[in-house]
Amino acid sequence: MIKENQDPRFVSRLTKNTLALILAGGRGSRLRHLTMWRTKPSVPFGGKFRIIDFPLSNCINSGIRQIGVLTQYKAHSLILHLQRGWSFLRGEFGEFVELLPAQQRIENNWYTGTADAIYQNLDILRNHNPDYVLILAGDHIYRMDYGTMVAEHVESGADMTVGCIEVDLDTAKEYGVMSVDESNRVREFSEKPEHPKSIPGREGVALASMGIYVFNRAFLFEQLLKDADTPNSTHDFGKDIIPAVINKYRIMAYSFRDPKSGKQAYWRDVGTVDAFWKANQELIGVTPELNLYDKTWPIWTYQEQLPPAKFIFDDEERRGMAVDSMVSGGCIISGSTVRHSLLFSNVRINSYSEISDSVLLPDVDIGRNCRISKAIIDHGCKIPKGTVIGEDLEADAKRFYVSRGGVVLVTPDMLGQVLNYVR
Repeated sequence: MIKENQDPRFVSRLTKNTLALILAGGRGSRLRHLTMWRTKPSVPFGGKFRIIDFPLSNCINSGIRQIGVLTQYKAHSLILHLQRGWSFLRGEFGEFVELLPAQQRIENNWYTGTADAIYQNLDILRNHNPDYVLILAGDHIYRMDYGTMVAEHVESGADMTVGCIEVDLDTAKEYGVMSVDESNRVREFSEKPEHPKSIPGREGVALASMGIYVFNRAFLFEQLLKDADTPNSTHDFGKDIIPAVINKYRIMAYSFRDPKSGKQAYWRDVGTVDAFWKANQELIGVTPELNLYDKTWPIWTYQEQLPPAKFIFDDEERRGMAVDSMVSGGCIISGSTVRHSLLFSNVRINSYSEISDSVLLPDVDIGRNCRISKAIIDHGCKIPKGTVIGEDLEADAKRFYVSRGGVVLVTPDMLGQVLNYVR
């Protein structure tokens, strides 16, 4: 931990010389049709944001303003979002959000793994010449001060530090698990182990990797070059780099905890349809774990200039209203009822319709006399009048995608509708 008498500029000097690299090229196939035309980090979340806005905002709020975003799979909507919403940094001050698309800079291959993605941009990294490199996944929802992690990395004398969350042993089976000693030095690493090991003195609790790494620059370059020359490597940080270095170098685990309460901090992997729906639904609660209204740690994004949300008609059977819901700008609730739902921008719900426990992405139009419950309606869908979704899952499954948890996902393709492009 940072000492109380530490120079107050200690962390700011470290973050100023840190380059953040966000891995944003993954498809996210478990999100099914939500990632058919967009990469997972570009998927909308929380009413007005995109998933990638969370690690980007964490960087800005942590004082890290040299950021590279590595893209590959169907990145058009992601690139547009970054150009529109993240071009405010001042290049003359050494600040930037730089796009690093897969472009076969070294070999005739696209990015073949997380480590290979960084390796193929080594010449760019050398040119930036940071002291430390912070590697982030672009597809998780959380708020985190990376400066604290970088400072602990430096003070511990680590070559590499791995960001971790504490999970129960059953959940740990889905992640890379760190086995650490009393000083949090990593001694073993297991990828999705059948029998995860507990933290010393914390029976039943394991350390799972968040896919967040801090490297000393020279150490990172050295390991990437070694891995590139290793036969049969999958060129992945979790599968290849970490197992290769834990016995020879000082690899530390950083447990991500709430700085105020000391408890496990909020972190969500929204990689499945059920997890995505649940994480959005959580935001509607009275006191959600993720407080989007906290002005001390704002989440930055791009959103077009829109008029306020509007609720019209106040007749007994035709009342425009939303209860226990989040409604974004540009929405019109016309003589219909919305309960416990999250509406993104420019959603229109026409008269006599009922929406409950649902997530409606931008530019959705709901026709008259519809009943929709426990559903995700993708960008641009135009739901015909009289449509019923979420009441007969067997019937829904013939037209739409129904998750294991009973969430109905509807996309324009499923409705026979074509968009020029998916946002």
